[in-house]
Amino acid sequence: MSNSSLKAALGAALIALPAFLTAPAKAHIVLETTNAPADSYFQATFLAPHGCEGSATTGLSITLPEGTLVAKPQPKPGWQLEIVKKPLPEPVEGPHGAVFEEAIEAITWRHGKLPDAQFDAFKIHMRLPAVDKETTLYFPVLQTCEQGTRNWNEIAEEGGAHPASPAPALTLMPAQNAHHNH
Repeated sequence: MSNSSLKAALGAALIALPAFLTAPAKAHIVLETTNAPADSYFQATFLAPHGCEGSATTGLSITLPEGTLVAKPQPKPGWQLEIVKKPLPEPVEGPHGAVFEEAIEAITWRHGKLPDAQFDAFKIHMRLPAVDKETTLYFPVLQTCEQGTRNWNEIAEEGGAHPASPAPALTLMPAQNAHHNH
């Protein structure tokens, strides 16, 4: 490549770069890792790449899959944590023989401030359920901002169009096909 064609290519790349950086955000709130072995401990890391149309994120509420027995959120300085539990119809035996009378329904971080121009990770250490076939778990997320909210709760239908506000999804692989992850 000649020096002048190299300069032309570099100039074109630099001209395109600002357009790429200012393009409308297509990023969703997603799980950093999107598959895991069933019946294992898992660190679910939810990435929040932007606020609500330029407004800073002030809260994130994650609804956990039905019947989640063990889930511990990672605290974040400057944010308040709330863990919402609901009673189970009858006690169930969980990991290590422990008996549970409640399931964890949702975990919320609130009263923080994450500027739109920054991203952050919200982490939950949890026990994944045992399944006998590949299964997808969904984690609907309500993002609260200084101005407005965004509900990341849509689930794509098999073969359907990609939803505008998809719920983060985790694919579980049956325990017999994966090793235990403690």
